[in-house]
Amino acid sequence: MMEFANKEYFFLLLLLLPYMLWYMVYRKRSESTLRFSDTFAFRFAPVSWKVRLLPLLPILRIMVFILLVIILARPQTSNSWRTQQVEGIDIMLAMDVSTSMLAEDLKPNRLEAAKRVASQFIAGRPNDNIGLTIFAGEAFTQCPMTTDHASLLNLLQGVRTDIAASGLIQDGTAIGMGLANAVSRLKDSKAKSRVVILLTDGSNNMGDLSPMTSADIAKSFGIRVYTVGVGTNGTAPYPMQVGGTVRYVNYPVEIDTKTLSAIAVATDGDFYRATNTKELEKIYGEIDKLEKSKLKVKQYSKKYDAYQPFALVAALLLVLYLLLRSTLLRKYP
Repeated sequence: MMEFANKEYFFLLLLLLPYMLWYMVYRKRSESTLRFSDTFAFRFAPVSWKVRLLPLLPILRIMVFILLVIILARPQTSNSWRTQQVEGIDIMLAMDVSTSMLAEDLKPNRLEAAKRVASQFIAGRPNDNIGLTIFAGEAFTQCPMTTDHASLLNLLQGVRTDIAASGLIQDGTAIGMGLANAVSRLKDSKAKSRVVILLTDGSNNMGDLSPMTSADIAKSFGIRVYTVGVGTNGTAPYPMQVGGTVRYVNYPVEIDTKTLSAIAVATDGDFYRATNTKELEKIYGEIDKLEKSKLKVKQYSKKYDAYQPFALVAALLLVLYLLLRSTLLRKYP
């Protein structure tokens, strides 16, 4: 988008009006003339191409003048910090990264399927503030709420279950702690709609806060919680390291649907059950239909002067004018 830093210079274009008036009325009176007693002999004389080109000179002068005015007005590309109102909501994704998320009832496993579907969800909501909390036996913020979704997606792709398997955090499922961490990121938000999407494949067995205590905290701040229980019914194939090989065992699926449903009901959210990847995609699609509220978003860009093309064209037209005036269209008194 083109902007002008010094728009007041466009008032100079008003000078073209008296110039054109002078050219049409008074210019002809000042031209040299020859008197003839009868012009009948010249009535049907052909008009030379030089005479036809004479009006080109004032046109070139006008065009050069207009371009000079545009240059003085400093044309610029529109690039700067600006704050704009956009439609969106504040969302925290709370994702279970316990070792049980390696079960392969969702392909290639629960965690990778959840990451892929969450990535599609994030990409489809460019105006939302979205953050990420991960939890196993403990919980921490992987990414605070941001509209820089490229950074968020990079951090999401870096999420792995080996942080629990390697002992960096305790293994287990601390649903209450994961929800509390997400709520702490949303409690000071000014957005009309604040949402936690909590995804887990187990039941709460770790942490200092119970899931319902965290749900009550979320409710007190007006935060809705959408809970997703992921995993098939019964058992699921789980890879186990045995010596130098991987063997699969049937791992029991123990999702506390009662607690997850109670969390959703207490916070005016919904509980969903995902037994395969398609169902998980459908769930995120339904959540995607949430109401939107206005957010202020700052966007950065930079301004560049864009007078160079106008200056080049003005210089070429001026050279053409001078050449024509001193050669082909030269006037002799």
